[in-house]
Amino acid sequence: MASAVGAPARRLVTCSIDGRPVTVPEGTTIWEAARQLGIEIPVLCHDPRLRPVGVCRVCVVDVGERVLAAACVRGVADGMKVTTTSEGIERCRKTLTELLLSDYPRESRREATLGDDELLALARRYGIDREAIPLPRGDGRREDLSSPVIAVDHAACILCDRCIRACDEVQHNDVIGRTGKGYGARIAFDLDVPMGESTCVSCGECAAVCPTGALTHKSLGVAIHPRAELRAVDSVCPYCGVGCAVTYYVDLSKNAIAFADGRPSPGNDSRLCVKGRYGFDYAFHPQRLAKPLIRRGEYYPKGPLSGDVRGEGRGARGRKPGGVVDSEEVLPAFREASWDEALDLVARRFLEIRATHGPDALAGFGSAKCSNEEAYVFQKLLRAVFGTNNGDHCTRLCHASSVAALLETIGSGAVTNVYGDVRNADVVLVAGSNTTDNHPVAATFIKDAAARGTKLLVVDSRETGIARHAHHFLRIAPGSDVALYNAWMHVLIEEDLIDHEFVRERTEGFDALKEVARRYPPELAEGICGVPAGRIREVARIFGRARAALIFWGMGISQHTHGTDNARCLISLALLSGSVGRPGTGLHPLRGQNNVQGASDAGLIPMVYPDYQSVEDPAVQRQFEEAWGVALNPKRGLTVVEIMEGALRKTVRGMYILGENPFLSDPNINKVRKALASLDFLVVQDIFLTETAEFADVILPATSFFEKTGTYTNTDRRVQIGRQALEPPGDARLDWTIVCEIARRMGYRMEYRDAEEIFDELTSLAPSYAGLTYRSLEPYGKLWPCPDPETGDGIQILFDDAFPTPSGRAKFVPAEYQPAAELPDDEYPFVLNTGRLLEHWHTGTMTRRARALHAIQPSAFCEMNPEDLEHLGIEPGDLVTLRSRRGSITLRVQASPRTAPGAVFVPFHFREAAANALTNDRLDPYGKIPELKFCAVRVEKALADERLEHASGPS
Repeated sequence: MASAVGAPARRLVTCSIDGRPVTVPEGTTIWEAARQLGIEIPVLCHDPRLRPVGVCRVCVVDVGERVLAAACVRGVADGMKVTTTSEGIERCRKTLTELLLSDYPRESRREATLGDDELLALARRYGIDREAIPLPRGDGRREDLSSPVIAVDHAACILCDRCIRACDEVQHNDVIGRTGKGYGARIAFDLDVPMGESTCVSCGECAAVCPTGALTHKSLGVAIHPRAELRAVDSVCPYCGVGCAVTYYVDLSKNAIAFADGRPSPGNDSRLCVKGRYGFDYAFHPQRLAKPLIRRGEYYPKGPLSGDVRGEGRGARGRKPGGVVDSEEVLPAFREASWDEALDLVARRFLEIRATHGPDALAGFGSAKCSNEEAYVFQKLLRAVFGTNNGDHCTRLCHASSVAALLETIGSGAVTNVYGDVRNADVVLVAGSNTTDNHPVAATFIKDAAARGTKLLVVDSRETGIARHAHHFLRIAPGSDVALYNAWMHVLIEEDLIDHEFVRERTEGFDALKEVARRYPPELAEGICGVPAGRIREVARIFGRARAALIFWGMGISQHTHGTDNARCLISLALLSGSVGRPGTGLHPLRGQNNVQGASDAGLIPMVYPDYQSVEDPAVQRQFEEAWGVALNPKRGLTVVEIMEGALRKTVRGMYILGENPFLSDPNINKVRKALASLDFLVVQDIFLTETAEFADVILPATSFFEKTGTYTNTDRRVQIGRQALEPPGDARLDWTIVCEIARRMGYRMEYRDAEEIFDELTSLAPSYAGLTYRSLEPYGKLWPCPDPETGDGIQILFDDAFPTPSGRAKFVPAEYQPAAELPDDEYPFVLNTGRLLEHWHTGTMTRRARALHAIQPSAFCEMNPEDLEHLGIEPGDLVTLRSRRGSITLRVQASPRTAPGAVFVPFHFREAAANALTNDRLDPYGKIPELKFCAVRVEKALADERLEHASGPS
């Protein structure tokens, strides 16, 4: 099923380096060839991941010419004889080092923290006495400490340009350059503004590659020490679905992480974003839960204890504006308990509800932040112990519609190719994805491909960061995706730009698709999506003429009542063009959370067991009954929103919520509030007091990502091990042990030695994971499926010869355009779009407690087009109130042409201005995903009392 990829082979050349022969591809530099022989040539300006420039000349070698050659840029040639060290070469390198030191500060921040200043290392190598070198004259090259995460010391800069190349060519952010002339030359940010005021996205790539004390990581509460003094833990990032490989450096004396570095895995090539590099300190925040808590009797009936998250009104105590749940307000409603008391109460109440109202009166929400092992035991608890399939997680709010469409059309809900294979595509479509904010490291690979000539097509209703790199950006009217893509297919069919052989041999249902597409000429689509017909034809032709096209999409596609139809259209585009099963092709819905793929693989979905095996299939049910030793419920369960509906109707009476915060993440949170308050019994297991925990009867203190070992599956299908780096606080316990203990107290033995034993059980029941073991997952994980886990990396490109459908063919499923469930009108004339910010994650439970992330983006805002603000008489920075048919929020407005006229964008991380107070809970009929990307709102300048309430904080 795998397809080989790679560039054409280059001619081989042979040379000798220090008398040792080496054969390498033509174009290999002397420095690279020497490294293959284990010969070290010192460098300052060069880094293996960066384009060589040869500006420092420290790497000079003798190639038999009149002058020495820079090894990092000089290519080897047949018969070349290279000498890497001699008296003359070493004298030259020493002189260069002395010249650089003559203008270098006595104290290097990099040497004082990481202990790896490369210039000072060269000084030691050549025995240079720094005291004998006069102090720099002091030229006014000052420090810049304006960034929350990176310290800039211009006096320590040697102008090697590593930071510029890292910013421009690795992360493709184009922030750093040079300014000044001669001796006054220095690095600069944007148009020479302080780093903290620039467009820098704080990815830290510049500080990671800097060889001196010019750019260094700031401490995040724990002093940074040399790596040798800290414990290095190889793990993965706990945030988005990219799943970057990370090494955490831990100060054991403080049980805290000092700093993080990227690892050279296939998924991130050592790159990180601001969250992965600087967002770890939430784990040792003082508000961590450390003891089981039971609600006091006088705090019934239940409701929010720290105020209205909408920011409309003032509580008795009056909170400061913004921020996370205030523990001082919430904790008085609870008392500490022993684990035995808390777990006995949980087991007894769940048993009582099951006995009185039946197993389907119980339900559970798991978390895509938890490991595969935790997801597996949680869904096993629900099915084997509670007796229900009422278990779901945030995939229902993410890509449920995408998975529904993929299963229906190609027989698998997984991505068909990895995002890194974008390098082999000649056209890439990014649809409804704010990739640069939501999947920033994956975005670097897309930006890199675009810079190298891959045609990047971006389609979205908002001009996101990835659109800046697009060759063609189509801004469409919100919710008009089906009309646009049907018009693309109309053009492809009309102009014969389809892969006839692929359609004939590997698909079915083409005639039905052709008939629907015929009804959507670009002229018709223009009136729906707002893109001129000529532009539709132009971009459709680019896609249709592609040799290899890769399609990425995000929640701008999936979070609609017609999200499944949107995904069906993208899949049909890929099938029409034969863009599946070959290098540079594929379908890739970018997964949101770090383990939303894994949690789904592990069966934390109400209609399937692990590996997407239907709960309604009798043969599958028998298999799991035999494995788990208990009769199982054959009826599919309720999804996230349906469970909340059940709580309101009292058909769901008891809930176990592990690591989810539906009070902020679910649509129409005023309805969610009523649902949570209606439950007879609610258990919340988490690391902080969340808004949802305020409704709990029992709160169980869990472990953060950094305090446990487990596996996580990223958006590429790469299964990786996250290793324990820290000890849990207080009496907090591992999530899977808590789940197993509840099962035991409810009469079902669920005992495991460790997470690895749980993983072995999961792989025995999930064919896609067959053969994977913890040992085989070292060091960078494996893609599933993986026929040869001991030596292979897994299958990268799926379905190169057949699809996992009964016929072996993919199925075209045509879709007709349908408007959103709630359209703007005179009373609510604007369209609301919600989404994430680069610096924050989901409901902000973790990132708003990470000091650097909070410092960069501390408060809620909405974004509107300047034309709309002028029409409304509202100034940027004013407080406005947004109202929908379900609720209202008050927050400050920003003006940006990125948001189209008639639209409003609101990030959903901020409890004091919770976007989901406004959103619509109407569902896609197939994926059961709510319409989080579209609802009608009106915008008003905040009234005097609303401004007062905003200043006082949420009640």
